Amino acid sequence: MSKSIVVGSVLAVLGLGGMAFGAWQVQESRQPQFADITGVEPLTRTVETPREVCENVVVQRQAPTRDPHSVVGTAAGAIVGGLLGNQVGGGSGKKIATVAGAIGGGFAGREVQRRVEAGQTVSTTEQRCHTVTDSHQETTGYEVSWRYDGQAHTSRLDRRPEGETVRVVNGEPQWGEPRTES
Repeated sequence: MSKSIVVGSVLAVLGLGGMAFGAWQVQESRQPQFADITGVEPLTRTVETPREVCENVVVQRQAPTRDPHSVVGTAAGAIVGGLLGNQVGGGSGKKIATVAGAIGGGFAGREVQRRVEAGQTVSTTEQRCHTVTDSHQETTGYEVSWRYDGQAHTSRLDRRPEGETVRVVNGEPQWGEPRTES
């Protein structure tokens, strides 16, 4: 064989191989590209909601008095004190003892009545309210980790992605497209 035929044949084979390789690359680049989803983390925030809670409580209170000036106790004490003072002494001393007994008895009767009334209580039911705060976590989005062409990336999305891969066009993931993987 001649040298020129061998060279021509080799060039022809290399040319056809190069064309076949180029056609394969064009064909390969037209195939859909996909990135692997490597992680999905929900992004949350705390939502607090105040509300009022009411409950009925039994309360002890001092009973209202019907005699706020303690007239009955003072009068009863004065009578008893006067009677006792009248038993002491004689003549004008008896009158002084009666008056002193009535005055002392009046003060003592008033104090006895106030102490007795202070110990008297009534039970009532009252409604007591206070505010409590309920809290819960609300998902606001998702942080998605994905790997494409040997590099790691992250994206923030409103919705959780479906599946384990995402279609990539010109290096950008197509999160909103329906999944059609071949």
